[in-house]
Amino acid sequence: MKQQEYATGAARTAGGTSDGRTGGAGRSTTDAVVVVREPARGPGAGPVPGGAAGADAPQDADAAAVPPGELSPEGLLPGELSPDPGLLRLARWFAEAAPGTADDLCAAAFGLYPARHFGAAAEPSGGTSGGASGDEVSWWHGPTAHTPAPPRAREPRTAPGLRRARRDAAALPVVLSGVKQGKPGRHRRPERSRGAVPLVPQDRSAATTAAERRIAARLLLAHPLVTASGPHADGFPLIRRHRDWLAERFDTLLGYPLVVGPWHARLHKAGPGPGAVRRLEHPATGAPFTPGGYTRLALALALLVDAPEQLPLGRLLAAMDNADPGPATGTGDLSDPSDLAMALAVLADWQVLADVPADLTDASAVLTVDRELARAVPAGPPALADDAADLIRHAAEAEPGTAVRRRLAETPAVLTADLPEDQRAWLRDHRYSGPAALAEFLGLEAEQRAEGVALLDPAEELTDLALSGAGTAAQAALLLVERLVEEVRPLPGETTGADVPVPDALIDGVLGDIADEYGLPSGWRRDYLADRTALRRDALDLLHRMGLITTRPSGWLLRAPAARYAPAPDLLPAPGTGRHSRRDPDLTIPAPATPHAGLPA
Repeated sequence: MKQQEYATGAARTAGGTSDGRTGGAGRSTTDAVVVVREPARGPGAGPVPGGAAGADAPQDADAAAVPPGELSPEGLLPGELSPDPGLLRLARWFAEAAPGTADDLCAAAFGLYPARHFGAAAEPSGGTSGGASGDEVSWWHGPTAHTPAPPRAREPRTAPGLRRARRDAAALPVVLSGVKQGKPGRHRRPERSRGAVPLVPQDRSAATTAAERRIAARLLLAHPLVTASGPHADGFPLIRRHRDWLAERFDTLLGYPLVVGPWHARLHKAGPGPGAVRRLEHPATGAPFTPGGYTRLALALALLVDAPEQLPLGRLLAAMDNADPGPATGTGDLSDPSDLAMALAVLADWQVLADVPADLTDASAVLTVDRELARAVPAGPPALADDAADLIRHAAEAEPGTAVRRRLAETPAVLTADLPEDQRAWLRDHRYSGPAALAEFLGLEAEQRAEGVALLDPAEELTDLALSGAGTAAQAALLLVERLVEEVRPLPGETTGADVPVPDALIDGVLGDIADEYGLPSGWRRDYLADRTALRRDALDLLHRMGLITTRPSGWLLRAPAARYAPAPDLLPAPGTGRHSRRDPDLTIPAPATPHAGLPA
């Protein structure tokens, strides 16, 4: 199945542009992707399988015309919210899924995950070893991006996002308001009126156009849903200005449909496939979603796509309770406050909901619903899949070139050992031209190594995770991967492939040394220092999500790109000397010839 057909729902969809800030999708042209509800079935009929909400569904005014006690044409009581059957089906799949599968299902169904890339380039950039070209050098023994300075306690960085044009001088003429950029100063010329001299030149240079397009493309890849009033509103005019060019490039290179309307832009990403380590998190706390949280999210969306603009919270919660897929699916109690709070927080972050109260027990609180954005969230209708696994698989289907380019654009590194044979052959035939096209499109740098390719973002803007990062877990993870590489890195000439086994005892020992050495001096969190198990879990989780370590039934494996964060290789390393480290059992350490001063012989 082609990704274009999946994202638009093939023949099950109809498009339309918004006629206002809320609602209105599917009413004249083809700028929005909305699945049309199937014809109404009689009272008492079961749910219609598949589909997402359409604009032709009856609203509250129609429901109010039904005499009290009688069912509406769709089998609903007067005033009852009309749930979308396709999203209800998705909620059932979430409720039945294991935690990892639920993450993959969310990425496939919504496609709202950000890109993820390594930051600092290796020194020298694209370097060589012994006269070999960059793509002949292994990550294990090639140039590194290691920073020898120990981590220091510092304030957490702001939420990941593009820093607009301040890193690109060519984009400086882009001013979105009538005020010049920068603070007033003694040497700054007086402000001119808006009508005197246009702030944005009419004859835009090719360099400025290219810079604007790159900024817009990076913004969409980092944030697939951009609104005119959201946190990335400054970039929305650039997306609208270059929407035709962006739509063509995204479709050609990645097979991603781009929909740009008057109030929002939506890049419909494909699902990354099973085991992609992409999860939804609470926008404020970073807490990961559980299957229960995903279930509440899908249930809420199923009801909001046709909800009135002003919706009492109590009415939404009652409708979610009535739409419960059933106890046989293991959904549990829909009144779980943590899962419900997670779902509503994400919907507010996506701007589907506004005026969400802090106290979710206040049933009289009134929510503001943006139906247009609610309909833009699903990337593809579940009706085209048989079950959750089928949806995850279909969402990731693509021809070999598109599949490899998606991996390059979305993931930190692409290792040839991870690719199926057809994709491996494509990357071998397009080893330079394939990454170069994406690097030019997104402003990235290609790092070619014997094990694969990585597209780097030195600005650390086009990524949701970063090494090195702020916080105790991130600092511990960076030190941990550095020392693990030094312990288990293969010698040149050894045939090990892209992964090397790492014993659990070694992880525990190295992490213990790191915590003792850096914990208190660097101001690490006391709860982590008291609970080394939690520190181990979160540090390994970060390394796993960055693709530097992976797990198999046999245990943890260190991946070749991890070596880019370690010092240059020492071909004759000394055994570990930390008090938590294991010593080589075959190594005999001779006694000192002369006793240390002050110690008995």
